[in-house]
Amino acid sequence: VVAALENCALWHERDISHSSVERMMLPDCSATLHFMLREMTEVVKGLGVYPDNMARNMNVYGGVVFSQRVLLALVESGISREDAYRIVQRNAHTAWNTEGGNFRANLEADADVTAKLSPTQLAACFATELHQENLGVIWERLGI
Repeated sequence: VVAALENCALWHERDISHSSVERMMLPDCSATLHFMLREMTEVVKGLGVYPDNMARNMNVYGGVVFSQRVLLALVESGISREDAYRIVQRNAHTAWNTEGGNFRANLEADADVTAKLSPTQLAACFATELHQENLGVIWERLGI
């Protein structure tokens, strides 16, 4: 790391004197990357996936995790991004800070939301299929 930092200060002054730093730095970085990839592979191999827990966690607070999709749907409906953000934030905070809060129910009761999104459009924001459509490809790449 020290060699890399010393090399940065002189990047605009390229000459042969930097080659010694680069000859040491590049193999060290490659070895470090190899180590990191090997360790991460072991972590992923031992990873336990619990679909029921994942589904339950996604629906904590009535689906606050889907707030980004609601925001984008509101923007696509013609609301400015700032106003859409305030609407989503207001409903998400209410769900988050209320015992048994429900983000989706808050949105369904919000006149600002229902004026722009139909029940079908709002339901589409909470669909998990979009997040799951490429899972098979990801698992294949990871060898799981």
